[in-house]
Amino acid sequence: MQKLKKFFSSSFVWLVMLFFYLPIFYVMVFSFNESKSLTRFTGFSLKWYQKMFETRTIREAIYYTVVIAVLATVISTVIGTVTAIGLSKSKKILRDVVLQVNDIPMMNPDIVTAIGFMLLFSSLNLEKGFWTILLSHIVFCIPYVILSVMPRLRQLDDNLAEAALDLGCTPIQALTMVIIPQLKSAIISGALIAFTMSFDDFVISFFTSGPGISTIAIYVYSSIKRINPTINALSTIIVLIVTVVLIVVNVVPMIKERKKRVAQ
Repeated sequence: MQKLKKFFSSSFVWLVMLFFYLPIFYVMVFSFNESKSLTRFTGFSLKWYQKMFETRTIREAIYYTVVIAVLATVISTVIGTVTAIGLSKSKKILRDVVLQVNDIPMMNPDIVTAIGFMLLFSSLNLEKGFWTILLSHIVFCIPYVILSVMPRLRQLDDNLAEAALDLGCTPIQALTMVIIPQLKSAIISGALIAFTMSFDDFVISFFTSGPGISTIAIYVYSSIKRINPTINALSTIIVLIVTVVLIVVNVVPMIKERKKRVAQ
């Protein structure tokens, strides 16, 4: 009976893994297909990658997506981290109210948030384009950073900052040299979540974009009604980049930790 349960649990795990990763593998394989067919592999070719880099709209979509994601990540990480540190030193009532409000953008359906941004920019007579997308991404990324940093702040000793001040640090030095290094892992986690949320966002970007501004998600949506193998090539490159980033983020700290243990 125990072996049967183990067999079914293992089978279930493998089925879930196949469900998640088989479509990605399928896309990657057919990105090297010589023909446009998405069901029959006719031969190995890199022409769809070449065509992808030769297509101006794809290059622009990649450019806008990366620039917006990087800027939104950096700005939201700074604002979210500073806000979390400030809330940790605030009164409980204020902290609870702000954290409850902070949860609203994450609990709201994306379509509601997107329509809200669209109506806001329209009421302010702001021309929708690069800056409206960037502002929207910053706003909906900040809550994820705060949510990542706050638990780590609760684990810190409340007297840590005061001890640094007593030892001669200025408030800025206490923040940058004592508090933030203790929050490094939480800040990196929040930044990665913010980058991911911004990079693959479609609904909010679609409602806040303007003429001539297209992200990867918007480009894929506009091309989905016709066979376009360059999307497979684009998706493959994105998967590879994300995989490399995740490996670096997870492996580098492990290597540093191992070196510290060896040195000790």
